[in-house]
Formats: sequence, C-alpha cells, structure tokens
Amino acid sequence: MRVGRVEASAVRYPEPNNDGKIRSLTLVRVETDDGLVGWGEAITGGQETSLAVAFVVERRLAPLVVGADPRDVAGVWDRLRDATYWDGHGGLVTFGISAIDMALWDIAGKAAGVPLYRLLGGKRRQRLPACASAIFATGDLDRIGREFRAFVAEGYRYVKGGWGHDLSIAFGRDQRRDLSVSRAFRDAGGPRVAVIVDVAALAGWDSSHAIRMCRALDDAVDLFWLEDPLPEQDLDGYRRLHAAVGTRICTGEKGWHASHYRGLIESAAIDVIMVDPGRAEGVTGTWRIIEMAAAAGRAWNAHSWSSALNTAASLHLAAAASNTLLFELKPVASPMQHELVTNPIGHVDGWVSPPEGPGLGVEVDEAVVRRYRFGAEDLDR
Repeated sequence: MRVGRVEASAVRYPEPNNDGKIRSLTLVRVETDDGLVGWGEAITGGQETSLAVAFVVERRLAPLVVGADPRDVAGVWDRLRDATYWDGHGGLVTFGISAIDMALWDIAGKAAGVPLYRLLGGKRRQRLPACASAIFATGDLDRIGREFRAFVAEGYRYVKGGWGHDLSIAFGRDQRRDLSVSRAFRDAGGPRVAVIVDVAALAGWDSSHAIRMCRALDDAVDLFWLEDPLPEQDLDGYRRLHAAVGTRICTGEKGWHASHYRGLIESAAIDVIMVDPGRAEGVTGTWRIIEMAAAAGRAWNAHSWSSALNTAASLHLAAAASNTLLFELKPVASPMQHELVTNPIGHVDGWVSPPEGPGLGVEVDEAVVRRYRFGAEDLDR
C-alpha cells in the first residue's frame, strides 16, 4: 500500500457558535493506490492562511508523502519535519504537517480495521464528561443566562465560556463586566455544574492582575479552571500566578511543537496543558505531548473548536490518554461538525465516547467539502 494522491481544500463557513461569523480551515484528503482515503485538518482560522496552507500541502509537502507507506505514520512525520527544518517548525508548514499526519492515522486505522484509539494502545476510559464550550455574548447578560441554561438542560455538567462575539468587549477587558458575566454564567449553570472561563487573547493581563482576577472569579463562581490568563510565553508570570492561587490554570492552545510544551510542563505552573492536533504536528505530535504531560503529573485538554475531523482525532487521543479531565464540544450544530460528516460526534446525557469505526471513525461527505471550498478568486466575495 502506497500513498497515491494528496489534495488540500480551503473551506469557509458561517459558525453558529460565533454569531454566524465566517471561519475557515484547511482539509486534507490522502488516497492510497488501492483506494483507501484518509482525512485530516489544519485549524488555520483565516481565509488567506487556509489557502496558503492548501498550497503548501499540495506543492511542498505532498511530493514528500506520495509513494510512502501510509501506515508508517511516524516515519512520514519524521521525513516531513526533517525536510522542512528551515521553513517548518511552526506556521504554515506545521499546519500542513498536522493535517497530513491526521489523515495518515485515519488510513492506518482503516487499513487495520480498528479505531484510532486502538493504535494508541486502547481506551483508558469508555466515555468522557462533555463540556459545552461557548463564546460569551458579553454585552447581554440575559442571553448568557438563556444559552447556558439551555446547555445544562441538554445534559452538560461542564460548561466553558470566554472571549466574546464582540471582541471590543471580550472577556478579560473589563474587570467589572468580567465578574458580572461570570456570575450570570454561574447562575445559569447552578451549583452542580463545573464552570471554566477563557480569557480573550490580547486582554493585556499581567501576573498581578491575573492573581486578583483569579481570586475574584473563584470566589464568585468556583472555577474548575481559568484558561489563558497570560500569554503562553510568560512562564515567570504563570509561576507567580500558580503560587498565589489554588485554582487550576490552563494554557497551550497556541503551541506548535513539543519543545514549547516542554517549557509549559517543566514550569510546573500549568495544571492543564491545552493541545490541538490540527496545529501541534498532528496526532503524532499531540500524543507525544500528552505523554510528556502525563509523566509530569499534568492533565491535558483538547482544544478542539473546529471541524468534526479534529474533534474525532482529539476524542480518540482523549480516550487513550490517562490524564484527560473532560472533552469540549460546540454546543450548537455547526456546518463543519454536523454537515461535513454523516455521523457527527455528540454527547449523551453529558458524556461523549470516541467513534468505533476504523480510523478517525467519521465519514466525510465530499459534496459538503465541495460546497464550502473556496479559492483565491473568492476572497472578495
């Protein structure tokens, strides 16, 4: 069995979980010479970036993959990283490697006839607590209440809110508003629901403000964890924060590779390491980071707020890992979750389990890929 073709598609779609704002990502399709197809994803975000990654995949990386045995996932991963030592290790190339690696694991599972978690050593747990992961309507406390009450009524016992549909008033930019939002969030969930808050990027917190806010938020709502209160590179700030509070601290979603995560883990200041296989060098890179975190006694969390492909890969990793606390889901049906695949992932009574089909275990509807695909000529439309 050999890789016969690698194709990449930039797709864009309105995200209902973000007030219909347009989001984009890059999907990668790998086909073998005997007809097996694997799918992967790069969580690229911007439309121009999604197009650029698709170009890099097809013109820079595909020639290094075509002809290889797709079951030799680690060997291909090494080859791609070695060949891109100058232009890789972060950015467009690493996005591309992440998507290709995910697609090869999908093929490896299909070739063996087993779910991805089996290739990672098997399930350590049959199911995980599902967490409704939502963006705050920071300017409308009544809406926050309605939305999060609905999530709890659907069975979620963990809820996470952060950022803001209007980034000018995003969570983290105003202390008084942040506390009001958090109280509305907690009131909607009730005392038995675990709550997480996620500080918007570029909120500008330093360690002193993070300590004050963490204490105030924990007193007000009893946090399960506080996410991204400081820039990831501010390890000294994280050490001061961690020493001053008893709340779990989570960060890591902006990381690219193991050396970055090693710094977070060795700081001993991060309780929950956030990793994204659609960014952090695929399933291969993410699994190595998870094991590194587990060895240090740190939990990990999947930053999986994208398509059903990244969700599936993350869920297999989460089920196979020893250090997973919960699993985040988009709580409102989304095109890239509920249209892209014919068997979307969801929770049952607040619990979520990995798909049992071979590979990633989700079946891509290629007509949906074509419907949402766009090119450079479409950028101004």
